[in-house]
Amino acid sequence: MDLRTFLAASDRGVAASIARAVGVSPVMVTQWAGGVKPIPVERVRSIEAATGFEVRPWDMRADDWATHWPELIGVDGAPAPITTQEA
Repeated sequence: MDLRTFLAASDRGVAASIARAVGVSPVMVTQWAGGVKPIPVERVRSIEAATGFEVRPWDMRADDWATHWPELIGVDGAPAPITTQEA
């Protein structure tokens, strides 16, 4: 589930709770959820934990999650990594 969907399905104040857990402002969490700003690699695992593992790294960084967390390849629910072919 992506962060936007998670926040929409959650009780009020969850963005603030995630923000506290991650060490950023609630506005930043809202910007990440809305796609205004990309979620930094160094925040992904903290967000994952703060959401009770409902929002996974591949939900936050679909293009490069497997590069940063190769140990998650093949984990239940993980999509196939996106690969790029060189010309």
